[in-house]
Amino acid sequence: MPPMRTLPGWWLLCALAAGPVAAAAPPAPAAPAVPGAGSVAPEVQLCLQHLKPEERDRAAKALGPLESVPLYRVQLEVEPKERRVWGKVQVRLVAKGPRPVTELYLRLTPNTRSRQVTLSGAKLNEKAVTLELGPEPTLQRIAVDPPVAPGGALSLEVSVKGTVPRAAPGAESLMGSGGLLGGSARGGGADDHGAFSATADVVSLVGVVPQVPPVDDRGQPWAGPQGLGDLALYEPAHVLATLTVPPGWSAHATGTPMGAVPERDGRVRYSFAAAAVRDFPVLVTRGYQSATATVNGVTVESHFAAQDAAVGKRVLKYASQALTEFEKRLGPLPYTHFRVVQAPLSGGAGGMEFPGLVTVGTSLYRAKQDPLSMLVGMPGMEAIQELLDAQGAAMLSQVGAQVGASLERTLEFTVAHEVAHQYFAGLVGSDPIRDPVVDESLAQYAALLYMEWAHGPEAAESLRNEALVMPYQFYRMTGGSDGRADRPTGDFDGGELEYGALVYGKAPLLHHASRKLVGDSAFFKALRAYVDTYRFKWACKACFTQELAKASPANAKALTQLRTRWWEESHGDEDLGAADLQGLMEAMGGGAMGGVKLDAQTQELLEQLLPQLMGQ
Repeated sequence: MPPMRTLPGWWLLCALAAGPVAAAAPPAPAAPAVPGAGSVAPEVQLCLQHLKPEERDRAAKALGPLESVPLYRVQLEVEPKERRVWGKVQVRLVAKGPRPVTELYLRLTPNTRSRQVTLSGAKLNEKAVTLELGPEPTLQRIAVDPPVAPGGALSLEVSVKGTVPRAAPGAESLMGSGGLLGGSARGGGADDHGAFSATADVVSLVGVVPQVPPVDDRGQPWAGPQGLGDLALYEPAHVLATLTVPPGWSAHATGTPMGAVPERDGRVRYSFAAAAVRDFPVLVTRGYQSATATVNGVTVESHFAAQDAAVGKRVLKYASQALTEFEKRLGPLPYTHFRVVQAPLSGGAGGMEFPGLVTVGTSLYRAKQDPLSMLVGMPGMEAIQELLDAQGAAMLSQVGAQVGASLERTLEFTVAHEVAHQYFAGLVGSDPIRDPVVDESLAQYAALLYMEWAHGPEAAESLRNEALVMPYQFYRMTGGSDGRADRPTGDFDGGELEYGALVYGKAPLLHHASRKLVGDSAFFKALRAYVDTYRFKWACKACFTQELAKASPANAKALTQLRTRWWEESHGDEDLGAADLQGLMEAMGGGAMGGVKLDAQTQELLEQLLPQLMGQ
């Protein structure tokens, strides 16, 4: 899924350059009883432990009988030293739709650019079948012959084998792969932001489990990853998984933990059971610690490198606070467990979201203690280092004091954004490839709301400028063109910077404008109704606007006009304001930068460096 874009790098650069004066176990045979489960099969009962008891009826109302929900059985073994993963995956489906099923697809998001994961030994209903390459590199096709009528059962089994690539150089730096903000050219180092990659102590296996993609009215699979934004999203499904790792390593995945069982050879087999989830991420770590809290029946876990324990515990606090606020206003998270795992994301990504588990980039855990680490590998760093050497240690000390508070806010805001994704599009589904503006804008604005609820309107306004307005202005200042925010990820030819400016910056402010129009009472009533109405379902681009119109009928036409203005048209300069470099710095007065005034020499240097910083 698409990573949360973190955007502190460019203003940190400005601060550094401004100078001292200016800067003043396998599932058990017998499952425990699940209240209200009735005659549900034991393996489904195991999965349903992942849902809060009161959520099981709501899931059934939205999805139909819970035994008809797709069920994945996953058995994986991981050898981190060799960067290998292998095992078997079986998916049991009930044919749905008006027509017989004549073909099935499996998606493997790591294969966007090369065959990093391969499938073999396919069996459909216990009969050997042929796997064919699908219309996209990430797809495998299986012909269903004879066709299976609606309501019929399908069981597909495949063997999985993959080699995990090494993480990109500088993956632990926000700047380290692909230039500032992940590069300005298409695919500038931001293909999956390290979702399928390995370092010495972390193996991220996002996408290694082949999953059946949603299909359109013609039976064709939804589009897969395009090099920007999210990787994929699926129909809600149950998952039973065992993950076997060497001694000293731990496995993390979505779901209720079912135990960790030592094998005779010293390896450890972890088991997880998940219910009604739209994806199933897997990570394997070494030397990690953890901290745990409970929020309204949800066990919240933070997993982090030992050297980052202090930050990892703050991440737990932020995640717990955000979940508390969202449950009050958006309704309960349906799951009993929620995990935040530190991961060495690349390409400027601050976090990645999956149902029941999110990752937050190592760069954010370490940026505050060493701001310069954010700039590792950045084009133009030599010129900046020369400036730093000339300005001296006193300047660095001042800058460190100035940026520390903003870096911490960035961390908290990023965590809140990823928690908000549990609702959008984890719970309320939307197509992240065709319609990324739907879930990203709501997650971004919900994170802004959290900052308002937790820290007050002034803090929220500061973050609105820093995290939404300024990235758009910076994009425009570096030559980017305003444009339609509502378009598929593959249509953002300007790359990560354009995508971040329009989808993460401009588009969320539609919700700010809508809130001003209808007032808080109607806005929050509509937001809660939107979550309740589309819980476990798929929402459309206009669905939230429709809920707003129900809550404020007199403003129905104006709300539609707002959506057109903010998402389909190009009024960014008018609505957000255009800015030059000095204007951006002045706009941050009262924030971490303290209203930095650039001298002529520094401004000239930064203007010369900007093309390099953007990877141009």
